[in-house]
Amino acid sequence: MATPAPLPGHFHPRLIEAAIALNENRLDVAERLLKPHLQEDPYDARAIRMLAELAARIGRFRDSETLLRRAVEIAPGWAAAKSNLALILGRMGRPAEAMELLDDVFAAEPEGLSHWNLKAATLGRLGDFEQAIKLYEDVLERVPGQPKVWMSYGHMLKTVGRQPEGIAAYRKAIELEPTLGEAWWSLANLKTVSFDDGDVEAMREAIDSPGLADEDRLHLEFALGKAMHDRRQTDEAFAHYARGNALRLKREPYRGSEVTKLVDESIEAFTAEFFAERRGGCEAADPIFIVGMPRAGSTLIEQILSSHSLVEGTSELPDLPAVARKEGRYPQSILELDEAERRQRGEEYLKRASVQRRTARPFFIDKLPNNWMFVPAIQLFLPNARIIDARRHPMACCFSNFRQHFARGQNFAYDLDDLGHYYADYVRLMAHVDSVLPGRVHRVIYERMVDDTESEVRALLDHCGLDFEPGCLEFHKTERAVRTASSEQVRRPIYRDSTDEWRAYEAHLGPLKTALGDVVEAYPAAPASLAQR
Repeated sequence: MATPAPLPGHFHPRLIEAAIALNENRLDVAERLLKPHLQEDPYDARAIRMLAELAARIGRFRDSETLLRRAVEIAPGWAAAKSNLALILGRMGRPAEAMELLDDVFAAEPEGLSHWNLKAATLGRLGDFEQAIKLYEDVLERVPGQPKVWMSYGHMLKTVGRQPEGIAAYRKAIELEPTLGEAWWSLANLKTVSFDDGDVEAMREAIDSPGLADEDRLHLEFALGKAMHDRRQTDEAFAHYARGNALRLKREPYRGSEVTKLVDESIEAFTAEFFAERRGGCEAADPIFIVGMPRAGSTLIEQILSSHSLVEGTSELPDLPAVARKEGRYPQSILELDEAERRQRGEEYLKRASVQRRTARPFFIDKLPNNWMFVPAIQLFLPNARIIDARRHPMACCFSNFRQHFARGQNFAYDLDDLGHYYADYVRLMAHVDSVLPGRVHRVIYERMVDDTESEVRALLDHCGLDFEPGCLEFHKTERAVRTASSEQVRRPIYRDSTDEWRAYEAHLGPLKTALGDVVEAYPAAPASLAQR
């Protein structure tokens, strides 16, 4: 049977209707149109690409990748599908694969502005920040009136510590598109920028604009929340944060029961006897994993360790979850692995992570906070890796997450009840690890680090098998790229301004405190009640 032409000169009316639904974010409508269409015409690459976009919007990146690979197979010369696939691979933490695809895209469409922008972002994911910055500058020299390119350029400048230029780039993006919510939030997210009255008025005008997209609105809500927080107008600030989070939750629903189930199953499966019967794995001692909740001081710990002459900071790497889940649902996916298979998983992780390494330093840091779920996998795959648990007061940490607009991947942070249960599940699993693998994890309590920095730094280095170096106490002077929300905070000496900020909002935090339960009073220890769940 002959394969139909993959890219006909006209769109089927159903595809036009589906495209309109996608543009209006009516994903259910688009799905109802696209799936029957593909049953009738499974070779329609355009429809496949649209369904892949739908999957990506709801976070189903693997499904999106599969669909886009099918579209590329049907239409191998279609640069747009390859560009979309490169974007998805970058978001999945596979930028090296994305770059290979982009070579084909550029060969086909060397002048495509969106391709240049995507290549620059991919270079940033690979850690080639200076080359990425040069690409953005080339694009903006040719086509200066691109607000989103100015914004992306600002992100890269911020990452390498060129803050004044980054601020100027964000301001230029806003000048070109005053309703570009992400640019406003990017300024707020620097933490060191205070909005003046003119900024607040401009943001309020933007948020009241007719037809404002939800994506811009939620960013503006978080930015206005930051502005009101700085002015100590806590009721108004909380209202903005709550509205922004509600929009995020609507777009990206969270299923907390899945995390609780993962913790339950991990506690049941990963006993002391289980580990005693499974010695070995990849013997490399290169990785230092920093795990825990976001906004708990992990970037500070990374900056301290990266100031040591033997340690390279990389960032939040997606590789450990990918390796742990490669054969199916975790933790079941790793329970029956033999020693050779565990060693292979460790070696695969190191190979994937090596893409991000830029120096010959013997140790490197992976600071993906969510890796707390995979600490048992670290023990099985990389038994000589160091593990650091960054922990901060539950109320302070959770509310800081509620105030933070994450790019993606932290869906638990959009609701106070979800936040409390997620934090409690994290404490519960880490308490179990402490019980079955005593001393395996070194815990850094944020408040202790603030109060007695030198003692805590020395203990941290000792756990990592590193000699003390004075530069680790002057971490704020270390010049390196920092990609996370704390990028500017770790370029200043340790400060204690934010440790009790949550107390000003306590009247609004009842659902959080209820969900946390005994975790608040027991902090920094884990309450005995968690073991009884």
